Amino acid sequence: MTTTSPLHLAVALDGAGWHPAAWREPDARPEALFTAGYWAGLVQEAERGLLDFVTIEDALGLQSSRFDGPDERTDQVRGRLDAVLIAARVAPTTHHIGLVPTATVTHTEPFHVSKAIATLDYASKGRAGWRVQVSGRSHEARHFGRREIPRFSLDDLGSPAMVELIANLFDEATEYVEVVRRLWDSWEDDAEVRDAATGRFIDRDKLHYIDFAGKWLTVRGPSIVPRPPQGQPVVTALAHSAVPYRFAARSSDVAFVTPFDTGQAADIAGEVGPGPLVFGDVVVFLGDTAKEAVTRKDRLDALAGTPYTSDAYVFTGTPGQLADLLQQWQVAGLAGFRLRPATLPHDLTAITRGLVPELQRRGAFRHGYEASTLRGLLGLPRPANRYALGGA
Repeated sequence: MTTTSPLHLAVALDGAGWHPAAWREPDARPEALFTAGYWAGLVQEAERGLLDFVTIEDALGLQSSRFDGPDERTDQVRGRLDAVLIAARVAPTTHHIGLVPTATVTHTEPFHVSKAIATLDYASKGRAGWRVQVSGRSHEARHFGRREIPRFSLDDLGSPAMVELIANLFDEATEYVEVVRRLWDSWEDDAEVRDAATGRFIDRDKLHYIDFAGKWLTVRGPSIVPRPPQGQPVVTALAHSAVPYRFAARSSDVAFVTPFDTGQAADIAGEVGPGPLVFGDVVVFLGDTAKEAVTRKDRLDALAGTPYTSDAYVFTGTPGQLADLLQQWQVAGLAGFRLRPATLPHDLTAITRGLVPELQRRGAFRHGYEASTLRGLLGLPRPANRYALGGA
């Protein structure tokens, strides 16, 4: 048995899986993608595997094979349900696992997101998180009509105009997260009196205007939702480069990063710094043998008409080989991993019923849930209310 410190493990759920041909697998359920039962079943399977949390993908535009806008393909999944509403629907069907939907900050209002995630924290009894996402695509901006974003292609990635756009989007996102966090604190923990005898439901002195005025946002508050059970639900963000790394370091509790080897994992963890927990993202094609996993990917690639590539490392192999990789990268400074199942349910059950038992045998993963909140599972303390007398 190999012994190492326990690691954190999450899965990223997206449609029928992260491979664009996943919906054509024999065990896929494309007819159920837009049903509550489909998502509840996936999250319940992740909970049986004792995973820390699931993330649920979302966006302001249809899925596309193009970087710069919609495509005309009809052989891939298009359309999705709202991630926050999925999480709220799934919450009563689960008991321990964290629920972390994606909600985009660009084009939306922090007041709405703050109360939605706070409500999810109540519905899940303290298991809510939020994956912050920015939108820099022109077709998504046109859904709202409040600002114009130029159309960029992959060839424009290093151009001055795109560098400026990315910097502005993440500056705005930093303000946005700060407003959401202040709104979560705008009710003190004991603001609700609920004394029927005196007719006093709240202590008005314990509701606070946040009076935020920044470059991008001006919000007075307070929230309409009392302070969430966790105080602050867990904020997460995906980061690929220097500007998003700075955003994640300043604004998130968990940063998802995309190294491709152990050295890169160490470099990125160092660049993000000691603030958030750093999770490595890995797309996984799993099989009983390495050859079986490669064969599965090749078959899916043939259906899609092109080899699958990703912003994250693409792993093909057995659960044991994946355990080896995760432990190597853990030593490089990663606290945990967010695995992206290539197909659902196959690769999810390979994680919960293959990878998890292997990590448990090595002393590297829990044998039972040790906390009732997502912050507790991640070892994050419940923060003091910034507006309470003597609070941080």
